[in-house]
Amino acid sequence: MGIISWIVLGLLAGAIAKFLLPGRDPGGLIGTTLIGIAGAFVGGWLSAKFLHRPIAHEFFDGATWVAAIAGALVLLVIYRLLFGTSRR
Repeated sequence: MGIISWIVLGLLAGAIAKFLLPGRDPGGLIGTTLIGIAGAFVGGWLSAKFLHRPIAHEFFDGATWVAAIAGALVLLVIYRLLFGTSRR
């Protein structure tokens, strides 16, 4: 997959992560989108590095999608913890 495919995958992974983890984000739609793109890269890298699952060259590989969505979810939770407003 090329860089454009990873960006598109990140956009979709960010949207899915936002759907799975609803709520107000400090960065809004653009912040969530950027987190999705970063999450796709991080999830793909972690999958290849630690799970010994090479990055597929196909856009519709299920493991790549799971890794991208999981990476976006993790980054979204960290982002909310660091920059979210207090509930007090």
